[in-house]
Order: sequence, then C-alpha cells, then structure tokens
Amino acid sequence: MLARLATKRLVEIRQVFRQPYQSSRAFSTALNYHIDSPDNNPELPWEFTDSNREKVKEILSHYPSNYKQSAVIPLLDLAQQQHGGWLPVSAMNAVAKVIEVAPIRVFEVATFYSMFNRTKVGKYHLLVCGTTPCMIRGSREIEDALLKHLGVKRNEVTKDGLFSVGEMECMVSSDFSSDFAWLVPKSG
Repeated sequence: MLARLATKRLVEIRQVFRQPYQSSRAFSTALNYHIDSPDNNPELPWEFTDSNREKVKEILSHYPSNYKQSAVIPLLDLAQQQHGGWLPVSAMNAVAKVIEVAPIRVFEVATFYSMFNRTKVGKYHLLVCGTTPCMIRGSREIEDALLKHLGVKRNEVTKDGLFSVGEMECMVSSDFSSDFAWLVPKSG
C-alpha cells in the first residue's frame, strides 16, 4: 500500500518536469563566464563617482588594512547601485583594484551571489524561484504569466526599461507572502 502511494506521488512529481516544464537550470541563461559586448567589456572606463569614493573609504575603514579584500561584497553592491542595477566587468575590475586582488577573485564573488546582476536589468527586476518545491507549487506558471504579460523572455528588459524577469534560489518565505494563485492563468 505504501509503495503504491509512493509510486503514485513519484509519477505526479515527474509530470511537473515533463515538457515544457524542464528543470530550472535547463532554462537558465545566467553564465558563469563573461562574454564581451559593446556595453560590457574590460576596455570601457569605469570609476566610482566622487561621492561613492567617499563611501568606498568608509566601507574600507571597517576592515583591517590586511583584510580589505573582505569588503568585496559591499563594494560590488555600491558599484551595482552606481551603475543602474547591474555590474559590468569593468566595474568588477575597479573593485579588484581598490581591494588589491586579482580581478578573477571579484568575478568569482559576483558570479556566485544571485544578488549581483551581470547584465542589464529593468528598474523593477522581478525574480521567480526556480527550485523544485516552488516549481511544484506553480512558480513556473507564475513566471510564464509574467513573461507573457510583459512580452519578454527571461533575463530580457522591456522596451521601456522598466521590467525584467529573472530566476533566483528560494528564500523560503512563502509562508510570509500572499497567495499568488490568482497570477496563474486558468486553463480551459
């Protein structure tokens, strides 16, 4: 009896992942490497603004001089804020210069954390969970509805520059948010 119930549930779960609903990573366009483009390459000049240079000094003051590489995350965040919500590779290189590490060390941090956007995003960057539990609960349908409504693909920006839709790892906060079932289009 228990084996039959387990098999039935496994079949239900497998149906979630049938076409067109593949695993999240199959749809992911986030790259862990850099491809030069006209608006994102190491040859483009990038510097902190004068006011942000003061913030850089303030951030670095929180760390001993021999541990200033520990400031990489707040400095990347500052650079991303300055650059309109995303981090070009030239900004990452500027952070590496400030904390005196190889640029690859900064790039590793920027590619590891999903809070850093390495491509342009909209003013309102909407993130949908791509983990299995959330997919079972309908996150893919919510994402599809958003993409259809906005007329873009994942990681594209709307023509007016206001919206983009991306994927994130689960923040386990479903219990604290409203029921989003109304976003999922009804079939039939």
